[in-house]
Amino acid sequence: MKKIFGVVLAAAALVTGFAGCSKKQPAENALTLDGKTLKVGVNIAYPPFEYYDKDGKTPLGFDVELGKAIAGKLGLEPDIIDVAWEGIFAGLDTDKYDCIISAVTITDERKASYEFSRPYIGNGQSMILLKGSKITAKTPQDLAGLKVGYLSESTSDIYMTKLAGEGLKFEAEEYDDEMNAFADLKTGRCDAVISDSLVATDYVNKPDSVYDLVWEGPAEEYFGIAYKKGNTALRDAADKALDELAADGTLKELSEKNFGIDIVSDLKK
Repeated sequence: MKKIFGVVLAAAALVTGFAGCSKKQPAENALTLDGKTLKVGVNIAYPPFEYYDKDGKTPLGFDVELGKAIAGKLGLEPDIIDVAWEGIFAGLDTDKYDCIISAVTITDERKASYEFSRPYIGNGQSMILLKGSKITAKTPQDLAGLKVGYLSESTSDIYMTKLAGEGLKFEAEEYDDEMNAFADLKTGRCDAVISDSLVATDYVNKPDSVYDLVWEGPAEEYFGIAYKKGNTALRDAADKALDELAADGTLKELSEKNFGIDIVSDLKK
């Protein structure tokens, strides 16, 4: 009996093992890692693009809703995965998710390593001070000798690093989380924040805002969806979905809901 029972168990385990393997393997023509979901890497600390609801668990924001809308167009279930910004591209490299939708600026350097969608939003840099601040700086070039906060490894970081290379001497306060930069500005731990204009607008326009947007640069950068290098099939399918979302008014609706204005309809593709 033990031998027979053991054989039965072994056979059952073998069948289960094969079944388990088959579940992990997407169809040959699957667009995504598992063929059922669109796994989206997002750094959920960047309102109004991505942030948590008051419950601290429910992801909200333009990029989150965009990811869900694209998944719907592709017939997939969305899976929003919160990732620290510093490791977000490494996660894409190691197949932790299918794409990144997290206010990712399209740059030549990034395009050399990743596939990108068409741009879906344009953006520039801005400078924010605390209301009533004694600081008289009107532009980033006036920030000499001051503590300046910004998100590390972001375009704000690139912008301030460029100014430093041109001779501007300031005390850099780099943050892993943009929200912490604004929190420190509020408490006086830093003197100014350099941020994406679209993010700054959200902070400044809140009814109880303590922030002043004192400078805003032109839209010189564009956000896109990042994919693993060579994954043109998913990129092209998602671009088609983006076009459909633009055509049916969904992108405009998401923009007005999250930013208060339509900032997507006039974007050159």
